[in-house]
Amino acid sequence: MTQTPTAPNGTPGEARAHFAVPAKHPMVTVLGSGDSLLRVIEQAFPDVDIHVRGNEVSAVGDAREVALIQRLFDEMMLVLRTGQPMTEDAVERSIAMLKASEDGGGAEETPAEVLTQNILSSRGRTIRPKTLNQKRYVDAIDKHTIVFGIGPAGTGKTYLAMAKAVQALQSKQVTRIILTRPAVEAGERLGFLPGTLYEKIDPYLRPLYDALHDMLDPDSIPKLMASGTIEVAPLAYMRGRAQPVFTNVLTPDGWRPIGSLEVGDLVIGSNGEPTPVLGVYPQGEKDVYRVSAQDGSWTLCCGEHLWTVRTASDKRRDKPWRVLETQDMIGNLRAAHARRYELPLLTAPVAMPEREVPVDPYALGLLLGDGCLTGSTTPSFSTEDAELAEALEAALPGVSVRAKGGPDYVLNRTTAPGDVVTLENPVTGMLRQLDLVGTRSHSKFVPDDYLHNTAEVRLAVLQGLLDSDGGPVTQKDRTCRIQYTTTSIVLRDDVIALVQSLGGVAYTRRRAAEGRSPGKANGRPVVHRHDAHTVDIRLPEGIEPFRLARKRDAYHAAGGGGRPMRFIDSIEPAGREETVCIQVAAEDSLYVTQDYLLTHNTLNDAFIILDEAQNTNPEQMKMFLTRLGFDSKIVITGDITQVDLPNGTKSGLRQVRDILDGVPDVHFSTLTSQDVVRHKLVGRIVDAYEKYDSANEQRAGRNGK
Repeated sequence: MTQTPTAPNGTPGEARAHFAVPAKHPMVTVLGSGDSLLRVIEQAFPDVDIHVRGNEVSAVGDAREVALIQRLFDEMMLVLRTGQPMTEDAVERSIAMLKASEDGGGAEETPAEVLTQNILSSRGRTIRPKTLNQKRYVDAIDKHTIVFGIGPAGTGKTYLAMAKAVQALQSKQVTRIILTRPAVEAGERLGFLPGTLYEKIDPYLRPLYDALHDMLDPDSIPKLMASGTIEVAPLAYMRGRAQPVFTNVLTPDGWRPIGSLEVGDLVIGSNGEPTPVLGVYPQGEKDVYRVSAQDGSWTLCCGEHLWTVRTASDKRRDKPWRVLETQDMIGNLRAAHARRYELPLLTAPVAMPEREVPVDPYALGLLLGDGCLTGSTTPSFSTEDAELAEALEAALPGVSVRAKGGPDYVLNRTTAPGDVVTLENPVTGMLRQLDLVGTRSHSKFVPDDYLHNTAEVRLAVLQGLLDSDGGPVTQKDRTCRIQYTTTSIVLRDDVIALVQSLGGVAYTRRRAAEGRSPGKANGRPVVHRHDAHTVDIRLPEGIEPFRLARKRDAYHAAGGGGRPMRFIDSIEPAGREETVCIQVAAEDSLYVTQDYLLTHNTLNDAFIILDEAQNTNPEQMKMFLTRLGFDSKIVITGDITQVDLPNGTKSGLRQVRDILDGVPDVHFSTLTSQDVVRHKLVGRIVDAYEKYDSANEQRAGRNGK
């Protein structure tokens, strides 16, 4: 291509340019069928004479416009080299971009860069941005975690976001796509519309379904939705990852009802460490389900509540844990008679603040196991292992453990010259502080100050209990489990809680007293008065359950601890309850709920699109934004000129820019009528309405004065 600075007559400011089209590009691809593309260029530059001869194009006219035409043909050649055809619309948009750049618009992107950026190729078509603002919008989605796409209808906000979501799913950047929009009632309440719930809300979601069918194989969409990989739901139905308000959640200070938590409170995460609550969202009354594990642990939650789970196939293939809703697992809990869904366990013992305690925790465990705490006699202890008697004496200052005969020992107060006989036995005094004096084998318990203490204290109590009333059970080709037996229901539950707080699992079974053969004591038969409760325990590797040498050696000789496992056993309806959901700051979004089950309700590894966001109120917008999980991306689209909310209700989309503008990793992309990619008339209509609204605002301003 060549260009001369003046026209042939030498008139200043005029120029002539020649464009030679390579032979490999037929002129019809450059000029369009019936010279349609050429006519578009001539209409855009009416003061320039454009002539075509063979494969050469010449332009004569204003130097500035000739230079723009030369740049236009250069850009068209770059696009054609990629194999992409030029259309009238593409030529018009290229001219607009070049003129804007020439007028000081500052655009760094060239028309070729915009028109050749491919997002997704599907079903014989390629999805790409068509305008400069669209390209910047798509680039912002790549660079930021939260992107707002604000502009009139027809600018491709939702469609491009959907294409980026499908691209992220196919490239395994995310594991699921969540599409939502507010279901604003247009004159009729949803509850009075005919049909099922899904038939009622389907019209609100139809644009999202249509976009999905453009980008994915229609036959694959039902499977992806059934597996939870793609979720399409109205905003009001999507938010309800909830548990009943009375459900216990573990905090550093013990268990608290989830309904009593506030933003800033601390709960325990999957790593055993405290994590702050970022959001609390009342959900109203909802249908709830009882989710039970095979070890007897259970909790209540709604059908949309999220669970991190893994299947045997996931484990074999070294795939990551997946996130499923409660309702997605109902009816699918078994695989060839085996439980399908494994639940995560604590990766480390729960960290709780230290509490001062009157009795050494290991000594307390021994006394709860084999001590006589009735208070009617001097405290005593029974064991066949002299090692335990020595350990008990070492752990109890001011106490002498005296052998009485056989397995029996008496815990006497160590006397000093001048002591009076009426001084209380130190062990009795310490047990009195713990309300344990007077307890018998069927009524013993672990005091709260020990249950909710440091991991070292809790482990020491458990070691004392297991050294006295527990032991290792070896099994061929399996890691060693531990068995503990007690007649106290409360102590049974406390042992289970100690095990679970350390990252282990515990199963319990009952042996009824009625019908059991009497035991023997000194050769005499002893009738069983209370049911016995046997607890089978598995602790993670690295947690030492025994201090008694013979039990510790047998445990390690049999393989020691392994990897405790917990599986979902059943999910059953449990009525309707007032519910609430919380968001926590933990990286995996997990928190400890009842029976040390790990659950969560934020959205990790997901590409989330909120469409028609102008119809959210400020509270809904805040709720939605704070549900963001890790490795997730949110795109929010809407048109602030088309708010359908009831009178007096503010739009969350109008307010959010003032709140979040300047927050790192949040980006606002604005599209205009120039970015409308529907019929050209749509852009003109949008411009006409904007002009009308602007005139009305000016008149209102003058009248106000």
